[in-house]
Amino acid sequence: MGPKVRVRFAPSPTGALHIGGVRTALYNYLFARQHNGKLILRIEDTDSTRFVPGAEEYIIESFQWLGISFDEGVHIPNDKGISYRQSERKPIYKQYAEQLLQDGRAYIAFDTPAQIEEKRNTISNFQYDSSTRMGMCNSLTLSPEEVNMRMERGDQYVIRIKIEPHEDIVVHDMICGDVCINSSVLDDKVLWKSSDGLPTYHLANIVDDHLMEISHVIRGSEWLPSAPLHVLLYQYLGWGNCMPQFAHLPLILKPDGNGKLSKRDGDRLGFPVFPLQWTDPKTGDTSIGYREQGYLPQAVINFLALLGWNPGTEQEIFSMDELVQAFSLERVSKSGAKFDFEKAKWFNHKYLQAIPLESISDEFTKILQTKNITAPREYTQKVVALMRERVNFVNELWDQCAFFFEAPSEYDPQAVKKRWKPNTDKHLNAISGIINSIQPFDKQKAHDLTMQYITDNELNTGQIMNSLRLSLVGQTKGPDLFEIIDMLGVQETIQRIQRAVKNIHIEA
Repeated sequence: MGPKVRVRFAPSPTGALHIGGVRTALYNYLFARQHNGKLILRIEDTDSTRFVPGAEEYIIESFQWLGISFDEGVHIPNDKGISYRQSERKPIYKQYAEQLLQDGRAYIAFDTPAQIEEKRNTISNFQYDSSTRMGMCNSLTLSPEEVNMRMERGDQYVIRIKIEPHEDIVVHDMICGDVCINSSVLDDKVLWKSSDGLPTYHLANIVDDHLMEISHVIRGSEWLPSAPLHVLLYQYLGWGNCMPQFAHLPLILKPDGNGKLSKRDGDRLGFPVFPLQWTDPKTGDTSIGYREQGYLPQAVINFLALLGWNPGTEQEIFSMDELVQAFSLERVSKSGAKFDFEKAKWFNHKYLQAIPLESISDEFTKILQTKNITAPREYTQKVVALMRERVNFVNELWDQCAFFFEAPSEYDPQAVKKRWKPNTDKHLNAISGIINSIQPFDKQKAHDLTMQYITDNELNTGQIMNSLRLSLVGQTKGPDLFEIIDMLGVQETIQRIQRAVKNIHIEA
C-alpha cells in the first residue's frame, strides 16, 4: 500500500473563483476520493495588496453549491490548532527563510524598486540572478556589519533564493512527463519580505505543502514554469526525498481561439466564467454566475470533468460517484481544452430532464410568484412535464409556456399576416363549437372532429391549425395543440378563440 493521498486546492482571495479553478478543485476532489485520501482547502493570502474582501466566503459558498466537499480547510474547525490561512502562519515561513539563509541557500537584498528599475533600463532582459546579483545591493556584496546596520535601522529588505547556475533541474510530472530546465534561466526569486513580514507564494506554498503532508500537487499548467524553482526549494530545505508528485493540468482555452479563457471572453460571447454571481467591491461591476443563469450544479461538474479529461468510453453523463470511479490523471490531456458553452447548455438540458419533476416545478413556482401568478401545484407540474424538454434552464420555461397561465394580450403580427384569412373567424367559431360539444372533453376526439371539419370544408390544414394556435398562444409555437386545449380547459379555450376572433378581425 502506497503513502496516503493528501491533496489541496489553494486559491488566493483576490476576486471571484474562475471556472478553471473550479475544474482544478474538482480534479483534486476526484483524485482524493478515488484513493480514499484527504482534500484540503487552503487560502493563500500572502499578497496583502491583492486581497479582496468577501472573496474567501465566495470561494467556500461556490464549493458548497457545487457539492465539492473538503476534509480540512479554513472553514472546517479542527482541534489541532492548525490554520489553513497563510496570513495566520507568518512565523512559520520566517523560520524556513532563516534556515535557507543559514545554509547559504538564500541571501538578503536591500535593493529598492527604483534601483531595480534602473537596472532594467540599463541591462537588456535584466533579471536578478547569478549573473547580476554581485552588482546589486545585498548580503553577498555588503559586509556583515553593514547588513546588520541596515537591518537594525529598519531598512526594508527581502530574502532571495540563491540559485546556482548550470544545473539541470528535472520536474517529474504525471501529465506532462519529465520537464528539464537549466538553473541558469531562473532568477533569484523573492521568498520573504520585511515590509509586511509575509512570504511570497513560492516559499509559503512549499512550506505548507510539506507541513500539511501533501502527496500530490495537482494544479494548472500556468504553474509549470514555477515547478523547477519549487523542486529546488524542496531540495534546499532538505525535503527532496519527500517531495510531492506534480500534475499540471491543461489550460481551459477560449471558445473561438487560442489563449486562456478569461472573463472578457464570457462577457463577449455571453456565458459565465464564475460559478456564482460576483460583484466587484471596487468597481461595483456584477458578473453573473452559473447558478444565477440557471445551471444545475451536477451539470457544471459533469461538463468541467470532461473539459480536459477523457474517460476512454463514449459515456458523457456521469454522476459524481461515477466520476470518482472513472477519473484518472493518466487520461488528462496534455493540450488545452477549448471551452464549449453550447456543450455546457447541452449538459444542463440533459440533467434538467433527469431530475425529479417536483424539483423543477418548485423552482418554476418561484418564478411564477415573481409575476404574481398562483396556480395549483398539480397544474404547474403538468405544464413543466409538457414543456421541460424544450428548455435548457428552468428560467427559460416562462418564455416557453406563459400562455398556460396568461391569455395572450397581443398576437404575433407576422403570424397574423401569414395565417389569418378573411374567413378564419368563421371556421374558428365552428371549431369552438365542436370543442364545446364534446362532453366530457376528450383531446383525441376533439382532434379527430376538428380534422374532419377541415377535410369536409376543403380547408388548408396548416392555415387553420396555426390560426387556432395563434388564438390560444399568441404565437405559432408550443406543444401539441390539443394538449394545450386539454390543459387550458374548454371554457378558457373558447374565451381565447372569441377574443382572438374579435381582436384579430379588427386588426386585419
